[in-house]
Amino acid sequence: MTTLTNVYEGHDLDTVAAGSPAGEVADYFALLKPRVMVLVVFTALVGMVVTHSAANPIIAAASLLMIAVGAGASGCLNMWWDSDIDAVMSRTRTRPIPAGKITRDEALAFGVTLSVGSVITLGLVANVLAAALLAFTIAFYVVVYSMGLKRWTVQNIVIGGFAGALPPVVGDAAVTGSVGVASLVLCAIIFLWTPPHFWALALVKSGDYARAGIPMMPNVRGPDVTRRHILAYTLVLVPFALLPVLLGFGGLVYAIVSVLSGAGMLALALKVFVRREGDVAAKAAMELFGFSILYLMLLFTALLAEHGFGLFRAIPGWA
Repeated sequence: MTTLTNVYEGHDLDTVAAGSPAGEVADYFALLKPRVMVLVVFTALVGMVVTHSAANPIIAAASLLMIAVGAGASGCLNMWWDSDIDAVMSRTRTRPIPAGKITRDEALAFGVTLSVGSVITLGLVANVLAAALLAFTIAFYVVVYSMGLKRWTVQNIVIGGFAGALPPVVGDAAVTGSVGVASLVLCAIIFLWTPPHFWALALVKSGDYARAGIPMMPNVRGPDVTRRHILAYTLVLVPFALLPVLLGFGGLVYAIVSVLSGAGMLALALKVFVRREGDVAAKAAMELFGFSILYLMLLFTALLAEHGFGLFRAIPGWA
């Protein structure tokens, strides 16, 4: 593995850890991984809506805010821990810590404060179960994934993806005080979606991961094995995504969206599997990576439309 450098874009590591940078508001916001936060909030919202709970809208909104803050805290602590490898990867070297805009100590304090605050507040505005699940999600992402799995095993994304799959369950618990089958199915869909989504990007960014010493699938097992794994997970994901219809909380709109978008997901996974050389392979992988985001959003948007806007129409004989 490549030995990590001891320099952050011209900043000595010790200086970055304990020096004087006090970033702008935008720099602290960037630590929260806002694009990931949007996906977390959206999936948590759908986890709330499919329960048909008569929860107070103010409590539901406050719960979503705390779930967002908790997700941001996870991202912040991930950047704190991974600041050394972020400095040597092209897609992450401009993040606030390696760029010298925020010190590691500042990021740690910010992340811990947000973590504790979000969990306590969610417990107060919603219930203890939701707070415990949020705390577990943060701990799993930071300790199990970031500190453990990411630098240790090629299955880092597979196992670590559990943390990113939990927001619908946290949302469900926040409005019902319990965990139902629907939110667990949504969690499983996200869990199965994560490996093909992220491994598609890893195929293109394998050089970055090699320089950082991260044991991603393309670097350890090779791109061809990675392509087989992407296809295998997609073959499981696409039919599994129809489970909401079979269980009765996905209706006609969801079924149509799931079938059509699933066909697109599978077609792009097959394209990645077949096209293995040069720019053509990289283009196919990035197409799958981009579409996979749309795919997940379409599935959850369909459920939100059905349960939140009265578009639900059950399919006779399926539920």
